[in-house]
Amino acid sequence: MKISEKEVAHVAHLARLHLDPEELVRMTAQLDTILSYVAKLDELDTSGVEPTTHAFAISNAFREDEVQESLDRSQALANGPKQNGESFVVPRII
Repeated sequence: MKISEKEVAHVAHLARLHLDPEELVRMTAQLDTILSYVAKLDELDTSGVEPTTHAFAISNAFREDEVQESLDRSQALANGPKQNGESFVVPRII
């Protein structure tokens, strides 16, 4: 066994979790299975494998920045329900 019930109880206490005795036994078995699998993976030779953050290569498609004319103020304000000619009018929140 890779982990004991005492260790699981300690971690549960640190996480402010209350585990019933049945839950403690079940959680210990589940965590032991997970840790055994990780130990099995640790046996693999990964010396030639590059560290990755994703399973496959990801690249973003960025466009070049181009200077363009802005919307006219009246056009931008036309999309709002209320406006005063300079900005949108919204309810006052205190």
